[in-house]
Amino acid sequence: MAEARGLMARRALGPAQWAVAEAVGAALDAAGPTIGDRAGAVPAAGVLVAVSGGADSLALAAGAFVATRRRGLGCRAVTVDHGLQPGSDDVARAAVGQLGEWGVPGQIVRVAVGTAGGLEAAARAARYAALARTAAPDEWVLLGHTLDDQAETVLLGLARGSGTRSLAGMPARRGRFLRPLLGLRRVLVAEAAAAWGAAPHHDPHNEDRRFARVRVRAEALPVLETALGPGIAEALARTARLARADADLLDAQAAAVGDPADCATLAALPGPLRTRAVKAWLERSGAADLREAHVAAVADLAVQRRGRREVDVPGLRVTRRGDRLEVVAGEGPTA
Repeated sequence: MAEARGLMARRALGPAQWAVAEAVGAALDAAGPTIGDRAGAVPAAGVLVAVSGGADSLALAAGAFVATRRRGLGCRAVTVDHGLQPGSDDVARAAVGQLGEWGVPGQIVRVAVGTAGGLEAAARAARYAALARTAAPDEWVLLGHTLDDQAETVLLGLARGSGTRSLAGMPARRGRFLRPLLGLRRVLVAEAAAAWGAAPHHDPHNEDRRFARVRVRAEALPVLETALGPGIAEALARTARLARADADLLDAQAAAVGDPADCATLAALPGPLRTRAVKAWLERSGAADLREAHVAAVADLAVQRRGRREVDVPGLRVTRRGDRLEVVAGEGPTA
C-alpha cells in the first residue's frame, strides 16, 4: 500500500496531480451528499470510476482516490471490455492491475456490442448500461472526459447543424454520472497520469480516421488553432457551458407548458418554446430519432388551421382533430 499512501500525500502531488484531485473533489462537493431524487435519495458512500486503461481515466482514478479519502468516501473502479479489439481482455487486466497497485479495487465487466446507430454509438450504449448495472445505489459514477473531449463534441454538433442542446455538449452531471475533468485540458491530465506512474494503453481506435471524432481531434481542431490562434478548445468548451444554460432554461419553460397537445396553447408560444414543447410531447408519446424536420412539421400542424391534417414521424402518426393534436402509435415511418 506504499503506492496508495503516495496517492494521498499532498506534499507528494505535483500541480497536475493536484489539479485532477481538486477537480474530482469539486465535482463531488457540487453533486452533494445524496444520490437520487428527493423521494428515493440515498447518502453517497463512494464512487465507481470508469477506467478504460487510457491516461485520462487512470488519472481520474488516482485523483478520485485522493479526493474520496479526504471526504471519507469509498473508491473503486470498473473496466468495461467491449471485446472489439484483439487483446482487449489483456488491456482490461492491465488496467485493473495498475489500480490494485494504487489501492483502488477494480473489476472487469465484459459486454456485447450491438450495431444500432453505428459502432461508436453501440459501444457507448453498452458501456453506459454496464456502468449503470455495476454501480451500487450509493455510488457516483465518474467519467474521464476532458475539456478537449468537450470541444470535439461541440464542434461535431456544430457540423451537424444541431441546435443549442447539441452545442451544449456533455453535462458535468447527468443523474449519477459525473464528469469531473471537463474543465481540464487533456495534456494536463496526461501529465498527472505520468506523474502518478501510470502506464496507459493507447487505443488504436483513437487514431482511426474512419471515426469523425478522430478527424476532428487530429485535423479540424489543429487547423482552427493555426488559422484563428490558440484557445479554440477553451472557446468551444465555453460555448458549451453558455449554450447549456440557455437550453436548460428553454427546456424548463417548455416543460411548464400546460397542455402541449392543445393547438391554441402551442400557437401562443414563441417559436423556440413551441418546438421544444412539441419535441418533448412527441418523445413522451413514444417517438424516437426525431429530427428538426419532424418537430417542425408537427409544430406547423398545430398553428395552421388549413392544409395538411396529419404528419408522420418515426414511430408515430400525429393527427389534428379540431383544436387538438392526437397520436397513433406505430403508424409513422421508421427512423
